[in-house]
This record gives sequence, structure tokens and C-alpha cells, in this order.
Amino acid sequence: MQLTNERMFSNRDLTRLIVPLVIEQFLALFIGMADTVMVSSISESAVSAISLVDSINVLLIQLFSAMATGGAVVAAQYLGKRDNLSACGAAKQLMYISLALSMLLAILSVVFCDPILTLCFGILSPKTMDYCRDYFYLSAASYPALALYNGGAALLRAMGNSKASMFTSLMMNVVNVGGNALLIYGAGMEVAGAGTASLLSRVLGAVIMVWLLMHQQSPIHLIRPLHLDADPPMIKRIFQLGIPNGLENSMFQIGKLMVAGIISGMGESIIAGNAIANNISSMCNLTGSAIGLAIVTVVGQCIGANDIKQARYYSRRLFALVWILTIAMDVLLFFGARTVASLFSLSPEGLDAAENVLRWYAVVAALIWPASFTIPNALRAAGDARFTMLVSVVSMWAFRIGASYLLVFGFEMGLLGVWVAMFIDWVARSILFVARYRSGKWLNKRVV
Repeated sequence: MQLTNERMFSNRDLTRLIVPLVIEQFLALFIGMADTVMVSSISESAVSAISLVDSINVLLIQLFSAMATGGAVVAAQYLGKRDNLSACGAAKQLMYISLALSMLLAILSVVFCDPILTLCFGILSPKTMDYCRDYFYLSAASYPALALYNGGAALLRAMGNSKASMFTSLMMNVVNVGGNALLIYGAGMEVAGAGTASLLSRVLGAVIMVWLLMHQQSPIHLIRPLHLDADPPMIKRIFQLGIPNGLENSMFQIGKLMVAGIISGMGESIIAGNAIANNISSMCNLTGSAIGLAIVTVVGQCIGANDIKQARYYSRRLFALVWILTIAMDVLLFFGARTVASLFSLSPEGLDAAENVLRWYAVVAALIWPASFTIPNALRAAGDARFTMLVSVVSMWAFRIGASYLLVFGFEMGLLGVWVAMFIDWVARSILFVARYRSGKWLNKRVV
């Protein structure tokens, strides 16, 4: 098909899709940051506990987030084919799968809370362990709500309605921050207060998402959601993308957990400094992550419409935008690393550690991050999930984990060694993803 002036997405369409996504990603990240900032006045043990438990949370949450991505790609490709009924069917099956998987993960997390914490982090101080336990229980209780929210948000993005998920995220943040202030400071619940506020905000998000998907006028909506009718072929299509994404994300997070285990032996000041550095660096990736979500919608619909040239055109255009914005953010981070890190209640040792790794991060991320994390979104949107899974898993275990042990214990580089190992992982991922994109093989992997 030749690329003509009849493009599927105008500049206004892209702006209306991307801007709310950027705001939504900021708000989603702010929920976690709000917990960290507001408990930093309690103690470094509280900050460390939230950081450690969140590394487990991310691993488990990524499993049903991967299903949401798989369902969104299937739905987007059906929309590109103008088959709205099948897109609605994909939405219903996605919500069922997400809810079932998240409930299973919640039950296992509660039952095996202490063994999981001990396995991941070894021996912690009694106070830190108590904080971890409180936060983990409340986090697990929120998994089903978070799964429904993520699934609903992914489906809204698939039909280009990112504004609704943005406003939902805004409401969740209001509840979370207000709940933190009331429960942490007012009721003196400390870490349990932060966990309870996050739980309430996620329940609100789930209720709003389900309500939005009940609107029958939307291109994607839930048809008879209480009528449990499994659709094996549709589930297979979702699993075809969701399982590789889930394996990729879970292996990636298991690797990060192993790295967190290395960091947990460096002392609470370093743990807290690393947690703050992770939060700040995530802020710098925010626009790139948001545009990555937009790529799933845009490229998915182009592939569904069998318009290969437009899939290439929009992916390249959005890649360039990510690179420009990433460089701009990382320049600001390089010069403002200490100023931003000092906003958190860190010890001098923790502050120095955060500043050091953030300056290194700013330089490397400006050059490599977009190729490592934005390009694979285009591959996934076309259905090339197995390749991205293979690259991510092999690179994580061969480079990030292996190099972390070597640089920390062999070369005694401390926290910086962990971050340098991450940079090596990025380089490997970037080389392979760029090569795959340029080969064009990803364009032949559609799922509908």
C-alpha cells in the first residue's frame, strides 16, 4: 500500500493521544513517589522498605500488565481492520484474564509473604522487615484493582482515548496523596498508611475503568460482562502476545530483584539513595514511556489496516520525538541531579550515592535509552513479542546480572557498578532491537 496524504493519524490526533499519556505516566509514577517522599520523614528504614517491596510489586504487576498490553495490541489491530465487534470481544476476555491472574497473585503474596521477603532480601533489620510486611500485605490486596485499571487503561489507549485514563489517574493521585497525608501524618500509621492510601486509590481507578468500558457507544466496550463466556481463540491471541510480554517483564524484574538483593547488603543509606535515584531517573523517562504507549496504539492500528508504510512512517516519527525529549530531560538531570535528590530526606552518604549514579545515568540514557525501550514497543505492536522477549531475557541475565556481580564484588564499584551493568544491558538491547527494526521482519508478525 502506498503512503498517501490520507494518513491514519493527523498531527492533532497524535497530540491528543500523547499529551494525556505523558500526564498519565507522570501521575502513575507520582503515586509511588508520593509514598516514598511522604514516608521519608519517618526514617530511612521506611524508605528502604517501600523501595524493596516495590521491586517485588513491579515483578508481579508486570505479569498482568503484560496481558493488558497483549489485549491492547489485539484490540488495536481489530480496530485497524474496522472489526469493532472482535475488538470488544478481546476487551472482555482481557478483563477476565487480568482479574483471575491478579487474584491468584494476591493470594499467593499474602500466604507466602515472609518467605518471599526473606528469599529476595535476606536478613533485614527487624524494623525494616516489619515495614516491608505491612506494605506488602496492602500492596497484594490492591493487585486485582490495579489489574482492572491497567486493562481498562490499555483498552482506552487502543482506541485513542488517553484523556479518560489521564483523568482517572489524576483522581487516583488525589486520593493517594490525600490518604497519605491523613493516614501517615494524621493517624500515625506510617508505612501502613501509605499502603492503605495506594490501595484505596487503585480501587477507585478500577471502578472508573469498568464504568467507562460499559459505555456501549465506544468503539471498544464490554458486552454482557457478567455473562461468563470464554472465547478460546481470542484468549489464544491475547496469550500469544501477553505470555511473551509477561515472561520478558517477569524475567526482567527477577533480574532486578537479584540486583536489589546485592544493593540490600550495602546499608540502608545506599538502599535509600538508590531508591531515590530510581524514582528520579524514571521521571526523566516519563515522556519516552508515554510515547512508547502511543506507539502501541498507532502502529497496532496501522498493522491491522495492513498499511506497512504508515507503520514505518509513524514509528520513525515517534522514535525521533522520544530521542529529542529524552536528551532534553537528561541534560536537565545532569546539571540538577544533586538539587533534585536533596529534596528527599537522605543522609549525606545516600545523597552522594544518588547524585553520582544520576549523573552517569543522564549521559548514558540520552544516547541509548530510546533505542533500548522505545523501538521494542513498535515490534510488540506488530506482534513480534517473542523476539523482544528473547532479547530482553538474554541481555538481562548475561549482562545486567552477570556484570552487576562482577563489578560490585570483583571490581568493588559499589552502587555505581550496578548502574554500569544496567548501561551494558541497554547497549546490547539497543544493537539487537535496531537491527530487527531495520530488517523489517517485525512487520510480518500480525496476530489478527
